[in-house]
Amino acid sequence: MKTYKIACIPGDGIGKEVVPAGQAVLEALGAVSRFKFDFENFGWGGDWFRAHGEMMPQDGLDALRGKDAILFGSAGDPHIPDHITLWGLRLKICQGFDQYANVRPTRILPGIDGPLKRCTPEQLDWVIVRENSEGEYSGVGGRVHQGHPIEAATDLSMMTRAGVERIMRFAFKLAQSRPRKLLTVVTKSNAQRHAMVMWDEIAVEIAKEFPDVTWDKELVDACTARMVNRPATLDTLVATNLHADILSDLAAALAGSLGIAPTGNIDPERRYPSMFEPIHGSAFDIMGKGLANPVGTFWSCVMLLEHLGEAEAAQTLMAIIEQVTADPLLHTGDLGGKATTQQVTQAVCERITGALAQRKAA
Repeated sequence: MKTYKIACIPGDGIGKEVVPAGQAVLEALGAVSRFKFDFENFGWGGDWFRAHGEMMPQDGLDALRGKDAILFGSAGDPHIPDHITLWGLRLKICQGFDQYANVRPTRILPGIDGPLKRCTPEQLDWVIVRENSEGEYSGVGGRVHQGHPIEAATDLSMMTRAGVERIMRFAFKLAQSRPRKLLTVVTKSNAQRHAMVMWDEIAVEIAKEFPDVTWDKELVDACTARMVNRPATLDTLVATNLHADILSDLAAALAGSLGIAPTGNIDPERRYPSMFEPIHGSAFDIMGKGLANPVGTFWSCVMLLEHLGEAEAAQTLMAIIEQVTADPLLHTGDLGGKATTQQVTQAVCERITGALAQRKAA
């Protein structure tokens, strides 16, 4: 029996609630499958920072390196500056393991009422590919004369030909694998006349490798309007680190809630473990109340299973997630319901067990 080694990093806030929920669901799947999971939990995050002065140990990447995948919760603590929590944990892992493709699927799940009243679930079925290693979040910049009237600060967007080529190729290949074979390249080259122009030029070059993919180019500001007004014209999108970060939150909101949205931080070459997480953040205002929506984590587990090559298990879990979201009694507060994290988790686990019973009966 195959055993997958999974690192679990709950992080901060409701990450400490949804990651154990995701672990419970994966354990339930492992109990009915021809594989199992070996979980190792890492208590890194804000509490670790208060105890050790850092968000994760200096040699933390070495502890993760041999894992098959990472299940991550959130990074963010109201008592610690955001740039410390983000750069000290999540980005340290993403950049340390060169997880350069951030993949964020978005669609309206059964039973969820999205804000676009004229939009059917078939018209909003997107995947946003986010360049995850450079661009606006490259970390290049600095501050001088701090606290003085002449203080200056810079953050530089750094793009490399190699970095842009690989994310474009990844996005075109992903679009090619989807039924519509449609890609939108998001840009801002009208105002950012150097790096974004290179971004556009490389898109044209890579497109020649994929003649069966239909593609177009859209300015990022216009893309926000297009997502709202003409959602059916979009399928796969590729954008820079900052642009895709913003667009994917809009996409999740249009699909009904940030609480249901997943993401995968992927190393396509599989040199290092990839990391899967919900996009909702730490949400300290509901921490410890049992109100967190675990669906985003469960969907992230679907992506984790797909990455491991367990397609059948991934399909089973996704179908069960859709059964649960279709039941209004299992909606958490962000979806207008009263269900708790535990109730939703229990419902998913029970359906996994029931699926096995049906299989044996057949």
